[in-house]
Amino acid sequence: MKFPVTFGFESVEPVHYFFEVLAFFVGVRLYYYLKKRTIDSISNVNRLWILVGAMLGALLGSRIIAALETPSQLFEMTWLTFYQNKTVAGGFFGGLFGVELIKKILGEKTSSGDLYVIPIIVAVFIGRIGCFFSGITEPTHGIETNFFLGMDLGDGLKRHPTALYEMLFMLILLFFFWKIKKVELINGDRFKLFMVFYFLYRFLVEFLKPFESLFLGLSAIHWSALFIFVYYATFLARIFKKIRQ
Repeated sequence: MKFPVTFGFESVEPVHYFFEVLAFFVGVRLYYYLKKRTIDSISNVNRLWILVGAMLGALLGSRIIAALETPSQLFEMTWLTFYQNKTVAGGFFGGLFGVELIKKILGEKTSSGDLYVIPIIVAVFIGRIGCFFSGITEPTHGIETNFFLGMDLGDGLKRHPTALYEMLFMLILLFFFWKIKKVELINGDRFKLFMVFYFLYRFLVEFLKPFESLFLGLSAIHWSALFIFVYYATFLARIFKKIRQ
């Protein structure tokens, strides 16, 4: 396979955008499919506002974290560049706090994230197909490597196919959450588990990608992950305590 994959187009952008749109469409349809088969204690109106909060938070968070990934270019960035650059991890980060803000405004105290876990996993998997086909034109590619999974992503060098790694990780997460679907957990724990697992993965895989240090030798993604771990510290302590029992 020759990267980037264009499928006959002059540019890889149509291919990338196709999988982005497909990921969003499938994720939303899967969410509504699961919602119809779930007893949801959150009203339809509140659920809609929560979804809006998640989308707006993700829109903003994905751009801010992406901008902070290249701090050396921060003050040279135009509004167009700021909007065009985005990262999934930043989307999750911003989406989380967008939801929390909307819930605080609504006075909604019920955890709302569990219903989104499977749709998010499936959507990320589909979206990463577009990133993988984009090769080195997409900043999700890895650093040069002699590892047996290294691939020529379009520049003649063997690189870690980190988009492919993430697709595999999403399949592992999908299997994991399918296996624990009947396990009794506190409402909201599945989403928290997803966030911790995903940001742990992103923290580790970031070392396999070319990144620019934001502070203390760590990138914006690293610091986002560390913030998530601190944010869910009480949850992690409770889970670890339960495992030890």
